[in-house]
Amino acid sequence: MSKVVKIAEISNYAGEEVTIEGWLYNKRSSGKLRFLLVRDGSETIQCVVFKNSVSEESFMDADKVTQESSVRVTGVVAEDKRSPLGYELQINTFEIIQLAHDYPITKKEHGTDFLMDHRHLWLRSSQQYAIIRIRHEIIRSAREFFDDRGFTLVDTPIFTPNAAEGTSTLFETDYFGENAYLTQSGQLYAEAGAMAFGKAYCFGPTFRAEKSKTRRHLTEFWMIEPEVAFFDLNDDMILAEEFVSHMVQSVIKNKQKELQAIERDTQKLELVKLPFPKIHYNEAVDILKKNNIDFKDGDDFGGTDETVISDQFEKPVIIHHYPAAIKAFYMKRDEQNPEYALAMDMLAPEGYGEIIGGSQREDDYDTLLGRIKEHNLSEEAFKWYLDLRKYGSVPHSGFGLGIERTVSWICGLKHVRETIPFPRLMQRIYP
Repeated sequence: MSKVVKIAEISNYAGEEVTIEGWLYNKRSSGKLRFLLVRDGSETIQCVVFKNSVSEESFMDADKVTQESSVRVTGVVAEDKRSPLGYELQINTFEIIQLAHDYPITKKEHGTDFLMDHRHLWLRSSQQYAIIRIRHEIIRSAREFFDDRGFTLVDTPIFTPNAAEGTSTLFETDYFGENAYLTQSGQLYAEAGAMAFGKAYCFGPTFRAEKSKTRRHLTEFWMIEPEVAFFDLNDDMILAEEFVSHMVQSVIKNKQKELQAIERDTQKLELVKLPFPKIHYNEAVDILKKNNIDFKDGDDFGGTDETVISDQFEKPVIIHHYPAAIKAFYMKRDEQNPEYALAMDMLAPEGYGEIIGGSQREDDYDTLLGRIKEHNLSEEAFKWYLDLRKYGSVPHSGFGLGIERTVSWICGLKHVRETIPFPRLMQRIYP
């Protein structure tokens, strides 16, 4: 029996007989020839079935096989310069494992709701396949970035007794008779990790009960969040720009085929190199005013505001020193001007909005306790967090990057729902 191989490795077997196990992507016929496109998850290859070279049963199976039927094909690897792989498979035997009937996703135009209802199958299409492969590369390179810089992964809980951001966007659940919430961020726990390991990061799902239907929002999304001891705001911004540049350049280097499949303009991505522009909140406000945007000084930026600001730059832009009144309780304030928090956001270009939010954290016990009280939060629930300021507190900073918005920007997608295998939206929890 010939060796079962992955299509992505087919160039290693030129002239040899191999077996491929996968699914029929497409087919066409010409006289005594059947041209079958077979995919196996690693790549897609053309398999040529010549009537005189196979058994009658194999040729009949090649005739009746349908889209997305599972198949096992054996043949000789032959050079074909017209193929994207440089090779095709000249079939000796063809076997149908399971014959698919009436595959619902066809070449005709389908509406978004239909495709989302069939997301479990839509993932097999060439564009969706390419997007998820790029997502994989973004996550791989993100882990590589932190691993290479001596960070320790600290897994943080999904169930939490308190809010990290705002109580209005929490998913509440019963936890054996007590109130618990699905995490909005692993940040507070990652801070504990930083006090133990110096440099820590967490990576996992986060949840926001935001009643938002914009193209930028999901109710369940993934964040990667580094925290570093002895880091100030400037250190934090440098780490963020190095991190994003690393991910983008990794995608350009390793996923050219996938970027071509989704027709992404890579020239814009190639501009994402260090350093990134960094502007004060007040400079960002000035940009809005110069562009005749109706904006109240002191407010947070909305989606339109972010787009107008980022349109002034070819690279991601970092905005720092936001008004403290609109930022979270744990963010340290500027000692020179306490009206501003030592906070920063990174906006992606091309109108994709905020992909990173971060800050220098408040490291003084009394100040942090006062902020908890100001925000009417439970002192008891944050006792452990306050302990970090009692036992060896140091200046420290961190940020969170949303994977889905980052994928959306790098892929040039119109909606964030295509950036994750099974998106959760305000009105979608199926499949």
